[in-house]
Amino acid sequence: MKKIIIIFTILILLVLIVIGLIWGTNSIVVTKIQYTNSKIPSEFNGYKILQISDLHNKEFGKNQSKLVEKVKECNPDIIVITGDLIDRKITDLDNAMEFIEAIVDDIPIYYVCGNHEAYTLEYGKIKEKLIMANVIVLDNESVKLSKDGKTINLIGLIDPNFYTKDDKIKKINNELERLSNDEYFQILLAHRPEFMNIYKRYDIDIALTGHTHGGQIRLPFIGGIVAPNQGFFPTYIDGEYVEGNTTMIVSRGLGNTGVPIRIFNRPEIILLELQKD
Repeated sequence: MKKIIIIFTILILLVLIVIGLIWGTNSIVVTKIQYTNSKIPSEFNGYKILQISDLHNKEFGKNQSKLVEKVKECNPDIIVITGDLIDRKITDLDNAMEFIEAIVDDIPIYYVCGNHEAYTLEYGKIKEKLIMANVIVLDNESVKLSKDGKTINLIGLIDPNFYTKDDKIKKINNELERLSNDEYFQILLAHRPEFMNIYKRYDIDIALTGHTHGGQIRLPFIGGIVAPNQGFFPTYIDGEYVEGNTTMIVSRGLGNTGVPIRIFNRPEIILLELQKD
């Protein structure tokens, strides 16, 4: 009888663990961040930016219905996508396009690519589909966001994996020098958080990044164990980092690559609200 009880208890625990892993890998959390800065024009007070990152073709409900519902509940002014809509092993864009086509008519979408778009040989086709769907693709470009006659600068960087290894640092510096304008409050969209030391040189007020997946597998009280391009116990893993006058926000993202589960690390979208100081 005692053995039966032990076996039954183990089975219940295993079932609970499986349920927890499924829930933790598929249940989206909205992380709300209020950012205050005196440089923000008063016309942009309360302006809401929703950040989507690292979807990696993951599906949240039929036709991305769960993700679309979360986004519409947030009621953002714009949506920014900070790379890796696709996975390099699965370049089918259908899951991402289902989400985009469901909301792009109501909410402007701005996009920068990630390293997985760089790995695929089909980025040209991906970019073409996004542009045809009225997504604003910021491949080393900037746009001015205007509201009631006032303007902020939105900058997008292409992923450095599009460059040769020796050119990456030089190219990022050159593009930021060209695109940055300290007359404006400036927001940078870039996939990689590990280049924070460069972003802060160019009067960037907020840098929105992804790439880390929050470590994908996290431990209580420790956080993410490893992140791409940062190795074990990375410096930039998720949340806010302030260096100089630059605040960088790192999204844990939505999807997975390699390991198909998340542990203590629910899929995340970030709702950033600007507040005039």
